[in-house]
Amino acid sequence: MTAPSFLSALAPRRIVVFRALQLGDMLCAVPALRALRHAAPHAHIALVGLPWACAFVERYAGLIDELIVFPGAIGFPEQPETNAGLPEFFSRMRARHFDLAIQMHGSGGPANDLLLELGAQALAGFVQPDEPARQGCFIGWPDDLPEADRYLALTHALGAPTIERQSAFPLHHQDHEEYEALAAVHGVEAQRLVLIHPGAQLPSRRWPAERFSEVADNLAAEGWQIAITGTAAEASLTGAVLGSMMSPALHLAGATSLGGLAALVAHARLVVCNDTGISHIAAAVSTASVVIASGSDTRRWAPPDHALHRVLADYTPCRPCMFRECPYGHPCALNVSVEQVVESARAQLARVHGAQPGAPNTLHANARTFEEMHHAA
Repeated sequence: MTAPSFLSALAPRRIVVFRALQLGDMLCAVPALRALRHAAPHAHIALVGLPWACAFVERYAGLIDELIVFPGAIGFPEQPETNAGLPEFFSRMRARHFDLAIQMHGSGGPANDLLLELGAQALAGFVQPDEPARQGCFIGWPDDLPEADRYLALTHALGAPTIERQSAFPLHHQDHEEYEALAAVHGVEAQRLVLIHPGAQLPSRRWPAERFSEVADNLAAEGWQIAITGTAAEASLTGAVLGSMMSPALHLAGATSLGGLAALVAHARLVVCNDTGISHIAAAVSTASVVIASGSDTRRWAPPDHALHRVLADYTPCRPCMFRECPYGHPCALNVSVEQVVESARAQLARVHGAQPGAPNTLHANARTFEEMHHAA
């Protein structure tokens, strides 16, 4: 007779998952969260995450029931590093009497110390090679696996078989409505739309803005409609890309919600971006991409479909990078040329869509030119 799995033996009714990270990290965890939900369909599953993840929990309501905002801690750089909020946080968590706490934040160490303070009946997660054994269902950090597969290895160890390895980004009715309104206002032409996304959270992960401009001009000259995307906080960066271009382009930085951006990506023919959240959105909605990966560990973060998503990287000795700002002159970014990116973009567009873009809408083209001239004045 087969022994019961950790999950089936525990039969948890209250589960908490610790993963206080950004959008791309959360999208990589979706397959594992899907497996967990399937294995524990009636459990209340809470996420300890960053404040922004309220939108994530709302979108993935079938996987996560509740967001508990992590107050931050020393050693966790996604928020201001202070332990000031931890005593009250731990007190509230212990009062919840969770049956199972799962550490999906990273390789172990301080994250496991934090997990222990939640007061759950049982614990699960990862341990680093030199870390003492932990009580519960812990596995060694699988450093050789892609990011999504690391968390699937953990849920598999818990007794939650993989349901689907692919991530997903569910689009809601309001996302489609937002896209339609955006398309109407800006003259978006989906059949020839290419998104240029020059931002990334860390400067060390950004390919130069002027190179994005050159790529955009090359593709615009071939008839593709260029839209530059980013957050409102990245307006100076996206504006620099637009300002260096010779061709007209749509400037959509800050013009969408997260769901609206995902709907825009879903309608686009191609996304050209850094290794950042939008590359994971493109993977989740199955839109082709060219990703310039500066500094990051491509084995870990590259989208799993290597045909639909082309990753360009130069493997300097200092890679993977631990710096916010590159102290070495940023060779991993500079060694990826405009020509490489343009050729990869052309190949992706030809392979995925098999045709040149249709003729531009002259009215929209003229309107965009006038708008850019107006802003330039």
